[in-house]
Amino acid sequence: MAELTCQFVRPDRQLFRGPAASLVLVTYAGELGVWPGHAAEIVALGDGVVRITRTAADGGGEYDVVVSGGYAEIENDEVIILADHARLVDDIDEDVVRETRDEAIEHLEEIDEGDHRRAYYESKIRWCNLLLKQVRGSAASAPR
Repeated sequence: MAELTCQFVRPDRQLFRGPAASLVLVTYAGELGVWPGHAAEIVALGDGVVRITRTAADGGGEYDVVVSGGYAEIENDEVIILADHARLVDDIDEDVVRETRDEAIEHLEEIDEGDHRRAYYESKIRWCNLLLKQVRGSAASAPR
């Protein structure tokens, strides 16, 4: 059976490298499904979850990664994802993210309007909110 070779990288480390049956990228235009034989393409990543479906030989299942920004290149059944921010869904600690967001909000409130440093904290707050949204969504959809 045909498969994709997938490499998922963020600035500080590689998150995933290996075969995949398919994946769904989150782009600014919406979700983009990628299967073996997909046409060559480069897409800008948006904010959301990239879903990588493992091959049957690797046990199947999904490998979910929250992303914010970056690019993905698809060519010859190979997908290279270079994400600005990325976190495995299973790696999100809600308490740590909430604390990080609260600290960023405090710093932001101390900085004058028009100060270029505000952009850093605003971006950090948006990222934390995206992670928290995913945690809440996962908890809501978990079986009881």
